[in-house]
Amino acid sequence: MNTELDSKLLLVLFIICFSDAFAGGSRTMIAQVKNIHYKETSSLLVNVKDFGARADGRTDDSKAFEAAWKEACETTGAVTLLVPHGTYLIGPIKFAGPCKNVSNITVQMKGYLIASTNLSEYRFGAGWVEFGGVEGLTLTGGGTFDGRGAKAWPYNGCPTHFNCKLLPTNVKFVAMKKTIVRRITSVNSKSFHIALVECKNFRGSKIKISAPANSPNTDGIHIERSSSVHVSRSHIGTGDDCISVGQGNSEVTIASITCGPGHGISVGSLGRYPNEGDVRGLVVRDSTMTGTMNGVRIKTWANSPGSSAATNMTFENIIMNNVSNPIIIDQAYCPFTSLQPPSRVKLSDIYFKNIRGTSSSAVAVALECSKGIPCQNIYLENVHLDLSSGEKQPTSSCKNVEAKYIGTQVPPPCA
Repeated sequence: MNTELDSKLLLVLFIICFSDAFAGGSRTMIAQVKNIHYKETSSLLVNVKDFGARADGRTDDSKAFEAAWKEACETTGAVTLLVPHGTYLIGPIKFAGPCKNVSNITVQMKGYLIASTNLSEYRFGAGWVEFGGVEGLTLTGGGTFDGRGAKAWPYNGCPTHFNCKLLPTNVKFVAMKKTIVRRITSVNSKSFHIALVECKNFRGSKIKISAPANSPNTDGIHIERSSSVHVSRSHIGTGDDCISVGQGNSEVTIASITCGPGHGISVGSLGRYPNEGDVRGLVVRDSTMTGTMNGVRIKTWANSPGSSAATNMTFENIIMNNVSNPIIIDQAYCPFTSLQPPSRVKLSDIYFKNIRGTSSSAVAVALECSKGIPCQNIYLENVHLDLSSGEKQPTSSCKNVEAKYIGTQVPPPCA
């Protein structure tokens, strides 16, 4: 009887011990699987200093950046390209895709990049730092791109010559998809600070851009032939347009921009070249212009060689502080000659809503549309612009347009 009981007790103990061991083994196996999964999905770190970057501000670090990018672009999964704190001298450089096996690539730009000032090193119309053909790029980190443009600006002939040679853009994005740019700074570009060409799904925020008010063609952000673009919460002060929306764009939103000095936020210029694409679905909202040459502006070339259109555009909740030309449509834009044939760019369905503040120019609202293709469906709703001087009310000027007015109108509508 006792022998039978002892046997049962031993069997129970054996089952309990075996169960604990099996469970412990299972936990170990699960932990190992989790560890492998974590390694597979973690981001590989590629540091430019590991490829020979000196970061002393004197040695050309271009080759180190190129080698680091090649390593990052050829990896698998997620990857981070780190540019640590330091001053890096680099010449023109292109970070080219596609990065076929990379799910997303983050350029963690903490350093201060300075551009070569030797213009013979740069290709016509190219960028100083150019990203091309990459999907899933994030550029962030709080770093700075310094184009050292002061030595190049005297060679900029674009303000006076139609067929000028474009100087390099500080940071250029070409044929990119799903791009995020956040917390970077661009200063003293030779030409445009940031340019988007043929990009889709671009998100830019907390960008700082700075150049002197007299620096030529230093547009803050230029957008061309791109779609689904959103730029917000950025501070831009420069010598040309804070943001310029060129031809062939659709679904562009510009929000919470602080602009000044500069030429304001512009659509155009449009109609300069043959076969330009239309502009559709633009929203500019919740922004402030201070001391700018223009506020919100649409400009198209007189004597445009081809027909195109700009439609479905809204400018809303804009504050003007001592701004010249707060609201302006200029379809006779031609800085080189005068008395040109009318523009062939059709403007329609354009809304100016809740625009208020002060104008430094006597004419606060100027709507000069094409005699060949008059503007259609131009709406002004709740516009209140006083003269900065505090004197009499500003005035409106209209040509080839019958605008529609809603709510408050200061200055008074065109007769």
